[in-house]
Amino acid sequence: MGSNQDSGILIAQRSAGKSLVQSFLRPDKANRHGLISGATGTGKTITLQTLAEGFSARGVPVFMADVKGDLSGLSEAGALGGKLAKVLKERGLDVPEFSACPTTLWDVFGVLGHPVRATVSDLGPLLLARMLNLNDTQAGVLQLVFKIADDDGLLLLDMKDLRAMCQHVGDNASSFTTEYGNISAASIGAIQRGLMQIEAQGGESFFGEPMLNIADFMQTDARGRGLVNILAADKLMSAPRLYATFLLWLLSELFETLPEVGDLDTPKLVFFFDEAHLLFKDAPKVLVERIELVVRLVRSKGVGVFFVTQNPLDIPDSVLAQLGNRVQHALRAFTPRDQKAVKAAADTMRANPGLDLAAAITELGVGEALVSLLDDKGRPVPTERVYVLPPASQIGPISAAKRQALRDQSLVAGVYETTVDRESAFEALKGRTQARLVAVPAQAADHGSDQGAAPAAEPARGMLGGLGDLLGGGARRSRASVGEQLIKSAASSIGRELGRQIIRGVLGGIFGGSRR
Repeated sequence: MGSNQDSGILIAQRSAGKSLVQSFLRPDKANRHGLISGATGTGKTITLQTLAEGFSARGVPVFMADVKGDLSGLSEAGALGGKLAKVLKERGLDVPEFSACPTTLWDVFGVLGHPVRATVSDLGPLLLARMLNLNDTQAGVLQLVFKIADDDGLLLLDMKDLRAMCQHVGDNASSFTTEYGNISAASIGAIQRGLMQIEAQGGESFFGEPMLNIADFMQTDARGRGLVNILAADKLMSAPRLYATFLLWLLSELFETLPEVGDLDTPKLVFFFDEAHLLFKDAPKVLVERIELVVRLVRSKGVGVFFVTQNPLDIPDSVLAQLGNRVQHALRAFTPRDQKAVKAAADTMRANPGLDLAAAITELGVGEALVSLLDDKGRPVPTERVYVLPPASQIGPISAAKRQALRDQSLVAGVYETTVDRESAFEALKGRTQARLVAVPAQAADHGSDQGAAPAAEPARGMLGGLGDLLGGGARRSRASVGEQLIKSAASSIGRELGRQIIRGVLGGIFGGSRR
């Protein structure tokens, strides 16, 4: 809090008599992460837009998911309408200097922005199991599928690669059991059904090449302003596990790709994770631990993460404890759980002797918030009740024509639009199958030609063959005689028993001797 513009990004203020209370978010503390929470319609989107503008103006690239479809207005300068003018006058706020932000539009489905893709291998079995909603046993089998593919040098790039690999492992499960463990047909079936569901939701568009280059998120324009990357997520929200897994993959990719830089004056990137409750809903413990680790360590990579959700209780305590900057919009206390959420939100913000936080949370108006940010020493300042400043960019979505123009003029125009389908597991396994199908008729033809070319040169068939001729009349017939059938049955039985003895001998040598 303060009045010095050098203190950081001014996001909210309130006139209190002759004094002015202002809330500044320090860019050098943005990598300590943050939480923006509040009920639907209380002003979280405006807060996101104001923060994005502040970071962009200081040369910090931003990534944000556009869940409701109206954040694309960041790319256009705003205008003073009658409603906005009335609100500004009532709250004693200045008219913003309207301007636009440099913006890149993205879309997993490639319709409303540049396509965003990842390879199946890059996503990995842990995140993929979460996306497919697999249980522990099924997730273990999926890990085996990835392991077998790696050991066999098969690339898993897109959905058809993973489907083909699952079918290959399922069809040959018995041959993999001794080396990799039991692979049940039921688990393979569950994985395949999960893949079908993801495909039905359009998720196959996400898998493939060219894969997203994280560096394309971290661009600045000619004026040094940070690029605002907006992911169209309104359609993606119909597949919530795909949405949550995709954003977590992006966060993990940042963590694994970027070098250690420690605390910077300004972060390298600020990542807004909207509808964060979807990330943690029904998430297994191992995934929550992974998220906690990434959030804790990604700050040293110069990345700030802001979770946006309706209810603070949606965030596990282990993650919530790492979110130093807090903006709390109104919550409604209609149910016992709502009342618990209000109390939890109030308890996690620094107290202000002159403000009843729990009561204020239920009284806040639209665009009003309780704000507690970190000071220059990384300590939360006392919570203040303030009005979030209106954004300088357009409030609401841009037109389809402007969206297309923005896409055509983008720094990455044409880079991701065309899918690349290089040889991978699907093609390799298909080639093996075709080679076997060609080999079988060829072998049969060779065998038939040998029989037809030299019937007189038939080799001696041994004692059993002679005995067969004796019992069957000594002549070869088109159908086997009763004697030949008996001899073949006996020979087959002898062969099976011999095989059993050999197997028992081998297993006895491995496990410590044969049974006597």
